[in-house]
Amino acid sequence: MLNVQDILETISMIQEENLDIRTVTMGISLLDCIGSDIKTACQKVYDKITFRAQNLVKSCEEIEKQYGIPIINKRISVTPIAIVSAACGQNPVPFAQTLEKAANACGVNFIGGYSALVQKGFSAGDEALIRSIPEALAVTDHVCSSVNIGSTKTGINLDACGMMGQIVRETAERTADRDCIGCAKLVVFCNAPEDNPFMAGAFHGVGEPDCIINVGVSGPGVVRAALAKAPDANITEVADMIKKTAFKITRMGMLVGTRASEMLGVPFGIVDLSLAPTPAVGDSVAHILEEIGLESCGAHGTTAALALLNDAVKKGGVMASSQVGGLSGAFIPVTEDAGMIDAARCGALSIEKLEAMTAVCSVGLDMIVVPGDTPAETISAIIADEAAIGMVNFKTTAVRLIPAIGKGLGEELSFGGLLGGGPVMKVNSYSPSKFIARGGQIPAPLQSLKN
Repeated sequence: MLNVQDILETISMIQEENLDIRTVTMGISLLDCIGSDIKTACQKVYDKITFRAQNLVKSCEEIEKQYGIPIINKRISVTPIAIVSAACGQNPVPFAQTLEKAANACGVNFIGGYSALVQKGFSAGDEALIRSIPEALAVTDHVCSSVNIGSTKTGINLDACGMMGQIVRETAERTADRDCIGCAKLVVFCNAPEDNPFMAGAFHGVGEPDCIINVGVSGPGVVRAALAKAPDANITEVADMIKKTAFKITRMGMLVGTRASEMLGVPFGIVDLSLAPTPAVGDSVAHILEEIGLESCGAHGTTAALALLNDAVKKGGVMASSQVGGLSGAFIPVTEDAGMIDAARCGALSIEKLEAMTAVCSVGLDMIVVPGDTPAETISAIIADEAAIGMVNFKTTAVRLIPAIGKGLGEELSFGGLLGGGPVMKVNSYSPSKFIARGGQIPAPLQSLKN
């Protein structure tokens, strides 16, 4: 039975508290496009994407009108291109250009999957794709790239960590005239999920169906508003309020995902429960933590508050949907979160504190601007540190750093839109170069022996 109060509450969430569907992402398998001739393979890739996703944007716009629910991004994810391009034995950049062309034809915001999975070593196409990432991201606007360098089952590929530090720097240099935007479209994973709808890390896993719809919800502003109505609640009551709010948000995601699946004639995959912030005022995960009782995000107690938030979001979301996946929890991207930006500017939030927070949240060190002269080895070591947290704790962790070429502490980068902008943050100046130069494989932890 419809409850008038519930309807009015949802309307208020959308109009006043920045509630939206952050993304509807169509995953498309390109395994049937593999071939030895690169021109033929690229044409197959373009034809399949544009056929499958030709009505994606139109259908999402119809859902927006029908239900009055904003859908901010319409996106596509594809099979990791390192797999698709391996048979060609050539520079895979033409595949990136094909993805860009397909994204423009379909009208989507981003297309993800210029990716490689190298957690245990490099196969035929992996190294070629990784080395092509700077060029691919420099010549495209909508293509996103990811590389998985570790997992709980396999350990961490330290050679890949070393390579990715260099790739991140080169990508920043290749796009320095655009505020190093290429690095905002590049993420390095440990335990990467195959059904993630969020960019830059989305790719369509080989275990997924031929085509599928995945949904990513938002709602930090809604959670903060709910907590603001009970300033004297104890911490148990706070957790319960977050859980109930996450339930409502996820039900909206289920509605949109189910409807999009029906309209497009493809299976509905998952709802990713992650609270995805934006630079807009009132749409911040950091502000939720401050509403819980911190003077500023980054203060002592931040990790505990974030752990509570992440757990409550998952519990509420799981009750609302049996089709939960992706990352699911709370994102802490610095440049994309107004509260995080403020905390970083005033010095309350450091990279070291962010690293501690990543042990209990959804992803990792996300959208962090570092000095332009940060050595590649330091970036590699930051990636290795974050991967170790994910490996040991059976969770997804990731790094998306932006070396601000030509800028130092006290200066800022600005991307605009959902990517936001933020201050250059300090990194530890002591060198990890000898550690990274050792290369090899960090063995999988004892926790991996579960069979």
